[in-house]
Amino acid sequence: MRKLFGNTTGLKSTQIHRIKNLYRYRIPPETIISPQVIEDLCALSFEISRQIGLLVNRSGKIISVVIGDHKGIMLPDTSDYRTPPGRLKGLRYIHTHIKDEDLTHDDLTDLTLLRLDLIAAINVSNTGQANQIHLANIFPNKSAGVPYQIHPPIAPTELNINCLELIQSIEAELSRINALHDIDSGIERAILISVTTSSKIKAEASITELKELARSSDIFVLDTVIQHRKKIDARFLLGRGKIEELSILAMQKGATLIVFDQELNSSQIKSITDKVDLKVIDRTQLILDIFARRAQTREGKLQVELAQLKYMLPRLIKQNTALSRLAGGIGGRGPGETKLEVDRRRIRNRITRIEKGLKQVKKQRRLQKSKREKKGLPVISIIGYTNAGKSTLLNTLTKSNVLAESRLFATLDPSSRRMRLPKDSEVIITDTVGFIKDLPKELKVAFQATLEELESANLLLHVIDCSNPDYQSQIDSVNKILEDLNINRIETIAVLNKMDLVSADTMAGIIKETCGISISAKKASTLQPLIDKIQALVLSPQPEIIY
Repeated sequence: MRKLFGNTTGLKSTQIHRIKNLYRYRIPPETIISPQVIEDLCALSFEISRQIGLLVNRSGKIISVVIGDHKGIMLPDTSDYRTPPGRLKGLRYIHTHIKDEDLTHDDLTDLTLLRLDLIAAINVSNTGQANQIHLANIFPNKSAGVPYQIHPPIAPTELNINCLELIQSIEAELSRINALHDIDSGIERAILISVTTSSKIKAEASITELKELARSSDIFVLDTVIQHRKKIDARFLLGRGKIEELSILAMQKGATLIVFDQELNSSQIKSITDKVDLKVIDRTQLILDIFARRAQTREGKLQVELAQLKYMLPRLIKQNTALSRLAGGIGGRGPGETKLEVDRRRIRNRITRIEKGLKQVKKQRRLQKSKREKKGLPVISIIGYTNAGKSTLLNTLTKSNVLAESRLFATLDPSSRRMRLPKDSEVIITDTVGFIKDLPKELKVAFQATLEELESANLLLHVIDCSNPDYQSQIDSVNKILEDLNINRIETIAVLNKMDLVSADTMAGIIKETCGISISAKKASTLQPLIDKIQALVLSPQPEIIY
């Protein structure tokens, strides 16, 4: 179907028909454009006093004919043509200029952001004939200062540039740049972005944590960008000029992924991906990906899937015309459901099924809880910010071997172990999922069954990484989550971990500030004061709590 994109308002039916006839042409792949197409394109553009553009693939087929106004053209969606690392879009863009002008800033922006094979602007004379052709292509060279190369103007008769050879040389250079940064072909290479109105210290602490999250997801971080703004842009989050810089930086460094430190809504995701032809995710998606990697038990997998679906549902957007294919069956009345609606319905149905499965998990947890209560064993839950050393502490206290790594969310599924105290009494110690600032609400809902386990705890061990300069902010984040779960009434011991990484004076100040017990979770010899405190609190008679 021959479809015209752009501004067709006010055109005669005969003019529309003649413009649609441009689709009949086939341009030789090695040339910019054929003389006959130039002649017709310029004549039509002169007649309607509007720019006309052609998107041509590498086989020479015209895939889109676009009509603009006398100033410029808005290109249609080209998301069907993906640009993997080391490759260009596979499309060249040829259009007319009514005025006698060079390639505009918008032209060069389209070339860069969409990673087109090349762009050509044909100046239309006062007689409706081609005057000069201005040409530019991607030029991924840092020393050039700009990511494109503008050629001297050429006459309409000088079309013997070997386009395929030029494109192949550009892609060879892109592949070379890509190889310089390619640590492993299976690893994503990302640029991390933070757009913030907060202070520089908070922004740098947040981007540092995002780096650790990326490392936990096996993402190689190429660069980080922090933009301070008085007001966040509702559409793009960051400024439009910054988006262009970001696209150039991604091309020069061979990035395959952009990660935002802030949560993006569906319209922001679409607006940004329309400008930057790369995969774009936010902090929440990154955390969900880590959880999906770490989940081992059926319960954990269900919880993660539920969180992912609840995050995805409001962000399902109509990416391209493929999503609007009709799904109505034979004999169906009306157009039926769009693919987007079908996807939404399937997600809602899957959410319902998972929630039923998690209700069963809750029943099993209540059964386990009643068995523990019959045995009269106190329950101690280890909580804390992710990577504070909770699993390491559990291993050292109980002489077990729960996975413990120096990375965020190394363990996801809760682990419970028995521990014998010095006075021949036993307790159950449970390691919970790590907390993090601005824990995605989808995760809070999905992990409700796990987090509710904390309600039955007799004692909480709040593990704090006192070697982290931002430890106070982490304490506040954990306390906020405990408050949201309404379990901040439970007796809590502040466990100041990694004391061996902090100076004695600093440690003394933190102990005074938090009233905590300093330890090194890896060294059993440092845990005796903590064990004594646990025993004193667990074995002492508990006062009756009146609600």
